Amino acid sequence: MTTTAASKQALGAYGESVAARHLVEEGLEVLERNWRSPGDPVGEIDLVCKDGDALVVCEVKTRTGEEGGSPHEAVDAEKLDRLQRLGVRWAAERGCTPPEMRVDLVAVLRPLRGAAVVEHVRGIG
Repeated sequence: MTTTAASKQALGAYGESVAARHLVEEGLEVLERNWRSPGDPVGEIDLVCKDGDALVVCEVKTRTGEEGGSPHEAVDAEKLDRLQRLGVRWAAERGCTPPEMRVDLVAVLRPLRGAAVVEHVRGIG
C-alpha cells in the first residue's frame, strides 16, 4: 500500500470514528461498521445505525479541506441508489424489516488544528 493510500485509509478510519461517536451522542445506536455486501449490489456501508425504529445507512465523508469537493457532492444519485439497495440487503440478511429506512450523510472536516467539524444530514435521499 502506498503512503498516499495508507494516509487516505487512516483519514477515512478517523472520520468514521468521529462520525460514530457523534451519532451516538445524538442518540443513534451503531449496529455495524464497514459492512461489505458479498454480492449484488457490491459495495460497503460505512455505518449502519438505528434511530428509534428507523434503520439508518450512514455514508461518512471525511475531508481535510475543500480540495476534493464537498462531501455532499460525493454522494450522487447513483451512489444514493446503491446505498439504499445495500441497506435493503443488510436488513434482509438479518431477517429484519424496519418500518423506515433512510440514508444519512455525515461530513467530517479535519482541520490542521483544533477539533473536527461534524455535519450530520438526515435523509439525503
